Amino acid sequence: MAYQEQYSYDYQDYYPVYDNRAPTGVWYVDQLLQGGFRKGEIYLVAGEAGQGKTIFSLQFLKTGAELYDEPGLYITIDEPSEDVKRGVRESLGWDLEALESQNKLVFLDLRTHFRTYAKEEKVTADPREIAKIITEYVKKFGIKRLVIDPIAPLIITSHTDVLWVREYMRELVFQLRKMKDITTLMTSEIPTGENKISRFGVEEYLASGVIKLELMEYRGFVFRVMFIRKMRWTAVRPQKLVFEIYPHYGIYVLDRLENFMKQVDIWYATLNQQPQAPPAT
Repeated sequence: MAYQEQYSYDYQDYYPVYDNRAPTGVWYVDQLLQGGFRKGEIYLVAGEAGQGKTIFSLQFLKTGAELYDEPGLYITIDEPSEDVKRGVRESLGWDLEALESQNKLVFLDLRTHFRTYAKEEKVTADPREIAKIITEYVKKFGIKRLVIDPIAPLIITSHTDVLWVREYMRELVFQLRKMKDITTLMTSEIPTGENKISRFGVEEYLASGVIKLELMEYRGFVFRVMFIRKMRWTAVRPQKLVFEIYPHYGIYVLDRLENFMKQVDIWYATLNQQPQAPPAT
């Protein structure tokens, strides 16, 4: 909690307006990225299950809707949108339904479309069909921010050839890029224990920026780490940040990893100090 108090700030008063940037809502990250993501680009947030990918993506949409009058579209396939809204309401206290009622935040559950494909026994969905569905929502609600959480289920296929899957992903991203002025955030779940950046090994090359969320253990302490691996057209070096997830706020960066580890060393030394023997009498 000491770190949270040390870096506390008035979120709404501090945030300036950037003409060519879409702030993520994670203040420390936005300072590093010169204001946030470049508008109109596609970004990837990757990590194993339970690392905070959905919260990061919703924080991105919530920030745009509340502070910048940028309506957001959240696309889900694996989990019903009602479950997502209930989950963040109960865990973080976020009232996404209020933004939804104002058409500032729109939820699109693509599971119904995928069931249609399954009934028609299609082995895959044309990326242009997926893009068409998204484009209709973009035009209808004036969407400026788009989240696809996660990207992998959009590939409906019985193909096992990796090269085919990668080519399909390239075509899907190409179709998404046709939607000008839309800042897109994709999430990708990495199988547990695999040292990868994305599910198919191609998403990180197609995205303009990549952030990986992971857990790290050091001296018996386990903490969350955000790895800013790549940010095209932004002068920022790859680096790792320690973060936590707080009620009402969401993702909050505590410090750079190297600084945090120095603090852990101090805590560790304090915890492991041997009690001194009383002086001889």
